[in-house]
Amino acid sequence: MKNLKKFFCLASLLSVSVSMQAQQALFNSSQVKSPEIHPDNTVTFRLYAPGANEVTVSGDFLPAQQSVANLTKDENGVWEYTTPEALTPELYMYSFGVDGLRMMDPANVFMNRDVSTVTNIFLIDELGSRAHLYKVNDVPHGTVSRVWYDSSGFKMKRRMSVYTPPGYEDSSESYPVFYLQHGAGGDEEAWLALGRTAQILDNLIAEGKAEPMIVVMSNGNAYQEAAPGETSEGFTKPSMNVSGMNKGEIETYYPEIVNYVDKHYRTKADKAHRAMAGLSMGGFHTLHTSKMYPDLFDYVGLFSAAIFPFEGSENIPVYEDFEGKLKTQFEKNPKLYYIAIGDKDFLYDANKQYREILDKNGYPYVYYESPDGHIWKNWRIYLTEFVPKLFK
Repeated sequence: MKNLKKFFCLASLLSVSVSMQAQQALFNSSQVKSPEIHPDNTVTFRLYAPGANEVTVSGDFLPAQQSVANLTKDENGVWEYTTPEALTPELYMYSFGVDGLRMMDPANVFMNRDVSTVTNIFLIDELGSRAHLYKVNDVPHGTVSRVWYDSSGFKMKRRMSVYTPPGYEDSSESYPVFYLQHGAGGDEEAWLALGRTAQILDNLIAEGKAEPMIVVMSNGNAYQEAAPGETSEGFTKPSMNVSGMNKGEIETYYPEIVNYVDKHYRTKADKAHRAMAGLSMGGFHTLHTSKMYPDLFDYVGLFSAAIFPFEGSENIPVYEDFEGKLKTQFEKNPKLYYIAIGDKDFLYDANKQYREILDKNGYPYVYYESPDGHIWKNWRIYLTEFVPKLFK
């Protein structure tokens, strides 16, 4: 009995010791400020990891030729790295590496999910900069709703995110509608979280640079009800390889979404007051939907778009007679056909080839080329450039 009491006493002491160490680690970690944005726009990253041998930070704030930066440890077990130069205003993503293991910054609760990768984020803001549009500013705000609709084409309920402009609920006005599509691996949450759509629309409308509009962000993955974790399938792992993205079904059934929105919202339900745009796969869907239904959208935006049908897409009506459908679309004189891509994008050559087709036929379009590649930094830029051109 005496030995048993001694055992429980030791176990209790050990438990208290471990608990205290864990609480101390948590306390020390919470006291670390990271990232710290300095007045000159240099940024310091810190991580409390006294037992680590190596700590690195990676992110899109680093020069293109540099994949990671090494942190140095002080006498208190805090690792630290400060950018050697000021960062330009932008929304940045980063994560730590601790002895080869990728981890989030425990001092920063702000994160985004891009497909199946989670990263910390921070914003370098400057009044008058493009990044200022990504910030929640002291302006009237719109409303974002998650809406379920019945899809007769897919034979299921599907979800989309809908932004209504400031004052929508208290007015009787009707509004134009902008349909905005995500890329492969994304979902109806992507443009809101990664693209900062609600903040951009709020700020552009407040500045008088954009017309008040409804923005519809539907799920562009065939046979997927909604974003992973928001469906009857439970917490499924997000994937880039979603079946059916190039089978023509998203494009074929797209009028279901338009009809639902026109029925349930106060819309200006005609071609002149509808726009559609998308990034990457969403640009592919936008291109082919808009030429399949040339009387549906007067404004078309292709952001780093996949252009030509993929292998295995043969004999699908949506993709047949590519140039014939394009001819019909441009004969109906869309008000804006907009193409934007980064000069290092892996789809750059396909976009160049597509523009050669448009040029050969004399089809008018607006072209915007930016630095960098297939990244959200570019897609936010394209959104801020495209939206002010709509419904003028």
